[in-house]
Amino acid sequence: MNRLMVMRGLFRLIAALPLSWVHCLGAFCGWLLWRIPNNRSRRIAQRNLERCFPGKSVAERDRLLRLSLMESGKSVLELGPLWFWPSERVIKLIAQPPPGEDALAAAVARKQGVILLTPHLGAWEMAGLYYSSRYPLTILYRPSRLAKFDLLSRQGRSRMGGQVVATDAQGLRALLQALHRGEALGILPDQDIGSDDGEVVTSRVFAPFFGIAASTMTLVSRLTRKTSAEVFLTWAERLPDGQGYRLHLRTLPEIVDAATLTESVAALNRAVEAAVRTLPEQYLWAYRRFRTRPPGEARIY
Repeated sequence: MNRLMVMRGLFRLIAALPLSWVHCLGAFCGWLLWRIPNNRSRRIAQRNLERCFPGKSVAERDRLLRLSLMESGKSVLELGPLWFWPSERVIKLIAQPPPGEDALAAAVARKQGVILLTPHLGAWEMAGLYYSSRYPLTILYRPSRLAKFDLLSRQGRSRMGGQVVATDAQGLRALLQALHRGEALGILPDQDIGSDDGEVVTSRVFAPFFGIAASTMTLVSRLTRKTSAEVFLTWAERLPDGQGYRLHLRTLPEIVDAATLTESVAALNRAVEAAVRTLPEQYLWAYRRFRTRPPGEARIY
């Protein structure tokens, strides 16, 4: 049987459940990852938490490790409802528009271009669907090595009108064209950018993130220097008991106003870190954010 059909069938099966059941099942899967020693996700998350929260006790970090893996489990399984429920049902999972959306709507109305930063915090897929249902949105993504899942994810992310483009030369052109039309971009700003990625849109600098030098994309800062785009940071907080999501939205003039490219990238990381600190259990700590190290520095993972 075609692998794409199998994956689609599994997500459709999960989508038959209420969101509260989906999140319970996802939390259980994450709990199993926490209980099973030496699995990759647990090791990476534990190492990240040790480096990012050295002031916390071992017990505090272990509790955060457990909660974060449970939230990661939810983030995977909730793709079923988010990608296969009717659009109206998905949007109703957002109880109310995020405070500050008037500023976003005004920026879009002025046709000056908008960059929406959606870090790996909460339900970033939900955030992308919400904004693409309300504004013309071009979504940048790094293609998956699993071709079948890549197709499924592109279909899911574009289902409410968003245009999905890859991190290559064609994608860069699409981003610039969207900004020149005065539209919005959706970008995950906290991906590790390695020297061997070979992606046109992913040049990098090292900037502090939780006090650790993190290889960070310069794309957002470079785009703001080429256009008059405004920058916003947003994330969808996952509410307990399957009650839906609460959207947060902040303007980030410090990225646009920074004197240098390096200062702008550092401001980006500070903004993401501040958001993560408000909801640390829903951050994707199982991601190798510090995989790429400055020359001569030892590996973290």
